Amino acid sequence: MLLDTDPKIKNVNAAQIVKVTYPLVIARTENGDFVKVKLSPEQLQDPLFWDTLKNIRKSQLWVPLGKHFHQLLSNDWLVPNV
Repeated sequence: MLLDTDPKIKNVNAAQIVKVTYPLVIARTENGDFVKVKLSPEQLQDPLFWDTLKNIRKSQLWVPLGKHFHQLLSNDWLVPNV
């Protein structure tokens, strides 16, 4: 099931990664606001994570971003079917 049909969508923003420079990641939301993405210590130390972010930025993909804490969501756009 797509997340946009679920009430939890109120806590999720769609965002595009616009800048990736260690240790800084900036994203632009659908509303045009720029936010600093908050990263975990594990993400900061993971070279594969940084390569992936650079590829996402280059491809101009939209990613799910938590509205309150500005963190990337690991569950993507989907919620489990019940």
